[in-house]
Amino acid sequence: MRRKVFDVLASAGGLVLVAVLVVAGSLLLWGNSFTNNSVHNQLAQQKIYFPPASAFAHAKAGTEITPGMKPYLLQYAGQQLTTGPQAEAYADHFIAVHLSEMPYHGVYSLVSSAARANPKNAQLAALETTSFQGTTLRGLLLEAYGFWKMGQIALWAAISSFILAGVMLVLVGLGFWHSRRVPVDKDLLREKDEQMRLSA
Repeated sequence: MRRKVFDVLASAGGLVLVAVLVVAGSLLLWGNSFTNNSVHNQLAQQKIYFPPASAFAHAKAGTEITPGMKPYLLQYAGQQLTTGPQAEAYADHFIAVHLSEMPYHGVYSLVSSAARANPKNAQLAALETTSFQGTTLRGLLLEAYGFWKMGQIALWAAISSFILAGVMLVLVGLGFWHSRRVPVDKDLLREKDEQMRLSA
């Protein structure tokens, strides 16, 4: 095979790869945007707000705000919950803490079993409802956080695709440039034989 033909074919293949990487990067960017917008819109509709900053000033064990919550929640004090990181913080460092302070640590299956075993116990019935609501809200918020995280991964993958496309485009340009400088009659296999002979 002629070296010039090989260079042109390899460069053309590189151009196809550049196009694939650009398309992939664009789709990943769209996925990131779609995920972030969906998470934001769904969370905004719930109208959940973090406790105000004044509540954190009197953090005490057994109250609405415990000292252990401050490192995770104080940065969001008074804000509406609309992002993945906020959802994760609220689920794991607010709801989960209050669930853990309940009888049976707020584990719905345990509370539900106890309530079914004592159907006339109004306190257990109320506890079952609270545990169900808290566990459900926590699960939904963590699901929103998971989708947000997938969107972030898509963003980094998109950036990587565009960087690789740029590098590949430079290599394609060098390949076409080299194909113009190679003599028309230069043979690729002969060139390899000469290199092997020189190295021996």
